[in-house]
Amino acid sequence: MKERIELNSEAISLRKDFGEDVDSPIDIFSLIHNNDDLTIVFYPMSDRVSGMCIRDGNNKIIGVNSNSTYGRQRFTIAHELYHLFFHEDFKSIVCSKDLEANKDPQEKEADMFASYFLAPYESLVYFIKNKLKKEKHQLEIEDIVKIEQHYGLSRQATLWRLINDGYITREKANTMKTGIIASAIKLGYDDKLYKPTPQEKQYATFGKYIKLAEELKTKELVSTGKYEELLLDGFRADIVYGFNTQEKENYD
Repeated sequence: MKERIELNSEAISLRKDFGEDVDSPIDIFSLIHNNDDLTIVFYPMSDRVSGMCIRDGNNKIIGVNSNSTYGRQRFTIAHELYHLFFHEDFKSIVCSKDLEANKDPQEKEADMFASYFLAPYESLVYFIKNKLKKEKHQLEIEDIVKIEQHYGLSRQATLWRLINDGYITREKANTMKTGIIASAIKLGYDDKLYKPTPQEKQYATFGKYIKLAEELKTKELVSTGKYEELLLDGFRADIVYGFNTQEKENYD
């Protein structure tokens, strides 16, 4: 298995390739949507599965369990990016949700890479020391909330990382696994990070697949019926039957 310093370096390298700096929190959904080679599919999966990825030539597909919380979905995407860009000799992989499970080395690497991609090692060290003004073994629940809110991490991913980096003990982490939403709301934060995708939006496809369908239609390489079939297969009935415009749009 790769050393953590190498995985952190790879995470920083990919951030740079995507035009991101090495310190700031990132909007991983915008990053994915703006990459011409990636398709992302949101789909409700088993509670044991966080997501999956498929690589076929230049086509890269990430499947995300939309039953997972928003924070976990961010981690899942970063995890799958490791497989797609650094894991050789695979066509498809289904990934477990449990970070504590006994996984094969490449799954463990992908988990650690995802953590570093969302919260690079040096960035987290600086945040804890200079923003929270804390040292190791001094972190309390308020600090955990501030870390996960700053980097967009789920509670599981946050505690797992802090245990691995020696900031908290496993015993103390176990006391922070409940009352998650309440702990954030009491500090004035929104609860979006800790909730899954709303049911009406749990099926969706974005990225290259949709762009290719539009291109085929524009170049008249497929019939209107086939074009609509492709979009419906990608859970984009909103494009086929009309966008939901119930909410008033503002040009401001």
